[in-house]
Amino acid sequence: MTDDEQAPSPEETLRLIEEQHAATVRRLKGDPLTQYLPWGVAWLLGFTALFLHYGPDGRPLAPITQMQAVGVLMLAQVVAGAVVAYGITKASALVRGQSTARGAMYGYAWFAGMALMILIAIRLSPLLPPDESGLLWASVSLLVVGVLYMAGGAIWLDWPTFFVGTWVVAVDGLGVLLGPAWHALLVAVLLGGGFIAVSLWLRWRG
Repeated sequence: MTDDEQAPSPEETLRLIEEQHAATVRRLKGDPLTQYLPWGVAWLLGFTALFLHYGPDGRPLAPITQMQAVGVLMLAQVVAGAVVAYGITKASALVRGQSTARGAMYGYAWFAGMALMILIAIRLSPLLPPDESGLLWASVSLLVVGVLYMAGGAIWLDWPTFFVGTWVVAVDGLGVLLGPAWHALLVAVLLGGGFIAVSLWLRWRG
């Protein structure tokens, strides 16, 4: 047996096993750039537009209407949702058995939560001034997002996902207390920018 044909040492074998395990986990969990970055960019753009409309003192900082700002947010979120859905579908193709069923039920929970959020907002928003109506839509939708991120972290024992959900709920709650303009600013900076930072950190860490 030549030197090139020698069996690897136990240390080399363990290192190879760990590398393959890490690579498998990365493939199954998906790329963080497709999980967090799209939402971060969407919220940064959309809620910045809302903040420019509201203004910190009730006077717009830019000539943009509320409907235009909401349009920017909705379009950005549709694009983000498509990118995230592609990433989830790609990762799910590698999974079978109970994990598939767990993921399907989790997806149904997202659908049910967002559907109920829309019904609540449609029912209550006509009773509120336009700015407060916008705050209702934004805060309730982020509440659903934050709670479901926390639930996802608990289901898959994924602490980063759980902490991201906690951060969403905390920022959303503080923004509600401060009012529509500051809610938009906090979400744009702390959630939009935060999701971008988390995606880059998780990609580097992975």
